[in-house]
Amino acid sequence: MKVLLPQWWVIKKFSMKSPEFKSLVLDAKVIVVKVGSSLVTNDGNGLDQTAIAAWAAQVATLAQQGRQIVLVSSGAVAEGMQRLGWKKRPTAVNELQAAAAVGQMGLVQMYESCFSQHRLHTAQVLLTHDDLADRKRYLNARSTLRTLLDMKVIPIINENDTVVTDEIRFGDNDTLASLVANLIEADTLVILTDQQGLYSADPRKDSNATFIQHATAGDLALEQMASGAGSSVGTGGMLTKILAAKRAARSGAHTVIASGREKDVLVRLSAGEAIGTHLEATQMKTAARKQWLADHLRMTGKLVLDAGAVKVLRSEGKSLLPIGVTAVEGYFERGDVVACVDAQGTEIARGLVNYSASEAARIMRKPSHEIETILGYMDEAELIHRDSLVLL
Repeated sequence: MKVLLPQWWVIKKFSMKSPEFKSLVLDAKVIVVKVGSSLVTNDGNGLDQTAIAAWAAQVATLAQQGRQIVLVSSGAVAEGMQRLGWKKRPTAVNELQAAAAVGQMGLVQMYESCFSQHRLHTAQVLLTHDDLADRKRYLNARSTLRTLLDMKVIPIINENDTVVTDEIRFGDNDTLASLVANLIEADTLVILTDQQGLYSADPRKDSNATFIQHATAGDLALEQMASGAGSSVGTGGMLTKILAAKRAARSGAHTVIASGREKDVLVRLSAGEAIGTHLEATQMKTAARKQWLADHLRMTGKLVLDAGAVKVLRSEGKSLLPIGVTAVEGYFERGDVVACVDAQGTEIARGLVNYSASEAARIMRKPSHEIETILGYMDEAELIHRDSLVLL
């Protein structure tokens, strides 16, 4: 159920910044820009060449300023639907994949054509969750993107919809954009949408909705205010954007949510103008290896912790020992990424587990010195070592 906070509370907590407040894009050197389906395809009516050309021109201006830009673009499925004459977004996976395959051709062709007008090369990069869940492929993707940026090429990134299934999808390109921001350690993530930014309620339904110019990424109050999906064309609503900002903040990236229909929005943001909603990253940057762990979207298992273990992980930064685990859920092998949850099911950490699910079930609630007696061997005294564990 959506929870709307009282207007007075919203205004008090998320008050407008003073006039000297500047855009979080002003000093950014590496920027990830995400453009939604409704913008790219003019609300599902086919690729909007005028809009895409305008974004290409703005990105070219930013590139001339010495900034490195990665573009995460939705629109393949919507463009495929248009080309195939489908009026309603299909639900069958094979039909979605077919639409994506058809639409991707036109989408990339359009971007290449528009950027070539500014003598900029583009590169198509299609990613799946498996690409980022595997440590080696994660590093390869990062290396490729960084090389493209160093070569002054504009990467155009989309989810590889033609091969993924619902079980391994990112879910939406807001999430993908935040993962890319973490992957390349971007300074700022700019999410262009069909709304001016974040409101306390859906402004299309509530005339009293309050606009939020500045807040802290990861503030739970933002999630309480967020509404559902905003259009029939895309898959993400304002909540996905707020969660994307929360995820991007783990690598120190700020997030700006702004209207893609605002004239010269990227250029004006880069000049310091405070357009849209600015969600500031205030937490310390997560180390690269732990960032990879934090970016896992789906895990095959869970370890339920007692209150003592939760306290030790949160307050003392120690490893997770078997004695602090009260239950083992799911199936996993040694080396898999598993979630660590408290008694209420809230995930507090995740990490690389040293024992399989069946082994973990046998040694849980036991002191580490008994592991060898129970299993016949002991590789590690910890279920998850602190160097392979990240708090959320």
